[in-house]
Amino acid sequence: MRYAVLRSVGDGSAFPRGHVARRLRRAAHLVLVGTTLLIGGAAAPAQPSQARTVAALPETGSAADPGAPARPVAAWNDFCARYPAECAVNLSEPAVITLTPSIWHTLTTVNRRVNARIKPITDMAHWGVVDRWDFPDDGFGDCEDIQLLKRRMLAERRLPRRALRMTVVIDEIGEGHAVLMVRTDRGDLILDNKTNAVLPWQRTGYTFVKREGQDGKAWVSLNNGTSPVTTANR
Repeated sequence: MRYAVLRSVGDGSAFPRGHVARRLRRAAHLVLVGTTLLIGGAAAPAQPSQARTVAALPETGSAADPGAPARPVAAWNDFCARYPAECAVNLSEPAVITLTPSIWHTLTTVNRRVNARIKPITDMAHWGVVDRWDFPDDGFGDCEDIQLLKRRMLAERRLPRRALRMTVVIDEIGEGHAVLMVRTDRGDLILDNKTNAVLPWQRTGYTFVKREGQDGKAWVSLNNGTSPVTTANR
């Protein structure tokens, strides 16, 4: 093998010609890469986890337009007498939440965890009355109790209570039922003890009757349907 002798400044050692050529090509490549970074920068790789989170947000839907003032069910008035702070409306809070990936994660997590934690039971079996709204602190409750707990937990996580509205519907079997409506910039979403999925209100299959108002203690109607007398439905 033939060698071209290249004397270094320090020790006078010799290198093969092919070795020198490879070192020169590598140096030229590094200079080119460095120049590219200085001039144009390198595109940051996409973050797969972030892309998946954004994609997981629900599609933008619609709001359930409120109508005329409506009377709440009688059990709500009794609940407010026992827990007045739960029924107060703070007009300084936003009426609609900006739905970020973090808030979406909070909504789905709270809905799923409360549904798993609380055992369904009718008010008659639980309290000995047809309809009572209360917190299921003993681990048992029906639909409105479960939604009240979700609302309390979401408020503890700094979501504005004004955007978390207790809502009365007619369910798939024609009975009164309570859900929690979360008003967002992507439409009104429903937390429900009958499903772990957080759904846009129009995809639940329910007939929406009325919900808490956002400007005072009065409730507002959501359609012209007949309001159920109670929501005593597990």
